[in-house]
Amino acid sequence: MRRRYTTVTLLLLDAVCGVGVFNLALLLRGLPGGEDFLFGSLVLPLGVTMIALYLIDGYSPRCDMLSADYASQHLVAFGGATLLVLLVTHALLAGGYPLQTSRLVSVLAMTAYAAVSLGYRRTIHLRRLERRAQRSLLFIGDGPSLHSFSAECGRTGLGLRLHSLETHPANSGPATALNDKLAELDRTGQQLEAIVIRESASGVTESDSRRLTELHFSGVPTLTLELFYQEYWRRIPLYRLNPTWLFQEGFKVAREPVYFHLKRLSDILLAIIGLAATAPVIAAAVIAIRTEDRGPGFFAQTRVGLNQQRFRLFKLRTMTVNSGGGPLYTQPGDRRITRVGAFLRNTRLDELPQLWNVLRGDMSLIGPRAEWERLVETYEREIPCYHFRHLVKPGVTGWAQVNYPYGASLEDTARKLEYDLYYIRHFSFTLDAAIVLKTINTVLGGKGR
Repeated sequence: MRRRYTTVTLLLLDAVCGVGVFNLALLLRGLPGGEDFLFGSLVLPLGVTMIALYLIDGYSPRCDMLSADYASQHLVAFGGATLLVLLVTHALLAGGYPLQTSRLVSVLAMTAYAAVSLGYRRTIHLRRLERRAQRSLLFIGDGPSLHSFSAECGRTGLGLRLHSLETHPANSGPATALNDKLAELDRTGQQLEAIVIRESASGVTESDSRRLTELHFSGVPTLTLELFYQEYWRRIPLYRLNPTWLFQEGFKVAREPVYFHLKRLSDILLAIIGLAATAPVIAAAVIAIRTEDRGPGFFAQTRVGLNQQRFRLFKLRTMTVNSGGGPLYTQPGDRRITRVGAFLRNTRLDELPQLWNVLRGDMSLIGPRAEWERLVETYEREIPCYHFRHLVKPGVTGWAQVNYPYGASLEDTARKLEYDLYYIRHFSFTLDAAIVLKTINTVLGGKGR
């Protein structure tokens, strides 16, 4: 209920704030429409803005709205919304629309809207964190599962106190009865936000199950550990993987032909536009690369794609010509990376030639990272069910790329696989749009590598 209350509060504040800043901007500019209070005419800018904020989790109480990363995503979302509002207002709508009197009004209003909405989001989130510091999670599971979950909570900075009810092998019962544990938490003033239960937890009695059901419908939900990962961290935990994992929800990937056809059409259109728009940038980069060391401007490497098919991926060359015999992963300060190459990596410009792979059909704009075949052979030996990520086309950008930094180890690859699997299970145009906004934020923030 608290999460729903926060979401509704933000929606109402955005509506009131949007109406206020647009009317104030019209009034200060002394333009027609400033004398009459506008409301219905503002459905377009408010609707576009709210959709953009939704795509970056701007209405999710679990989003860290105090972070610099969210602030930059917030500004990117408003920047995109502003451009779309200007395009529709001045190029697509018929005359007579009140906001057509001045582009400056729309820009000033959206700028103020961005600043004010970020301000009250930070205030609300700060107060929620203060309340949340008094709230807890109860984990029900065995000792090793508890240790692993506790470590993951520490890495992610979940911000909730963690309590546990340790279970033992079947028929031996939990170490502490559920009712006793709940009574203990109540005596110490601990407010439960949720109960997390490991799917394999044994020793949970029928009466425990009834008690969990009562709590669930009274506002303290019980989540399986896999569901908790998906709702709080938007990943699929690797421990849940087995050869039948994808079939547990009806193998959604195989039942969405409309999505794939529309995605392919959008890939072709956007790849053509992207190649045409960036051709001068690619040409300038090739000249700079060749000027630095006289080597080729492009780099091609065999990668693994849909259904484990091999293809040649193209990028702008960022490393020295004879660097193939070095370590498999690049490291910070890697001497194999040229000066021009370092700039191309930091700005992600080295990825632009992959648009040709998108146009050819080897890749999509959005999907799991296309990995080098030598690395894939290792990953498939060491990481269970790694081949699941080859059920969709690899992408120029993707859910793992925008949520996890560059990985240079087997552990990093396993962690990124959790995000890739989340994308495979929950893929949609909405998630794709969110990835696009987060990618723009990553590029503008110089976080690429």
